[in-house]
Amino acid sequence: MPLSLDTRQVGRVTVVRCQGRIVAGNESESLRTHVSWLLNDRRSILLHLGDVGFIDSSGLGTMVRALASTRQARGEMKLCNVTEPVRKLFEMTRLTSVFDLHDSEETALAAFYRPGSRSEAPASTGRSILCLDSNIDVLAYLRELLRRAGYEVQTTDRMSDAVLLMRVSKFDLLLVGPDKVASTGSPQAFQNACAKIPVIELGSEFSTRHAGEAAEHLLAAIHARLNPNTPRTATD
Repeated sequence: MPLSLDTRQVGRVTVVRCQGRIVAGNESESLRTHVSWLLNDRRSILLHLGDVGFIDSSGLGTMVRALASTRQARGEMKLCNVTEPVRKLFEMTRLTSVFDLHDSEETALAAFYRPGSRSEAPASTGRSILCLDSNIDVLAYLRELLRRAGYEVQTTDRMSDAVLLMRVSKFDLLLVGPDKVASTGSPQAFQNACAKIPVIELGSEFSTRHAGEAAEHLLAAIHARLNPNTPRTATD
């Protein structure tokens, strides 16, 4: 089902009612383009998600980027009427402290008229991860997911820049997208760098998989690679 966006103005707040799925492709692009257009002259954006039942990793990355763009424009973005499946998604990806979620449109609108409170920074694991992927939405998703899990994260969509980063900084793990996996066709410098660091390859289905399931499996895989002798608990 294509994503439809119905926009109306409520006082100084622009309410965008989303209906459909927020997934890789035209749906993510339409949401990103619409928010960018709104930021030309508006600064208070409320995404109504009552009719959204599914968000994949790329779609969630689009929302993270839209939130970042809004904040860079000195604006505010909030979410309301989040369905239970989508709410569980935000909980699974640990992004409930990144996005400002409200049960109803009324409470969300009221929140725009009172000072917000900053969430506490997550406890650091002391581990550093480099992410390499061509999909910038996936990179945005990974940045927030891993930072909320306590990892220091750096991202790039260029193999040459990944090599440079691995030369000038120490990483405990490298996450590599499906089109960036080291192979005989990869530059020798990249192959050499990958041989010196644990690598987790993101499958081709990662960007279109349910973002919550993708997060759960990825965090478990990361924990297993970085802590091979330590069982993962529910709070890890």
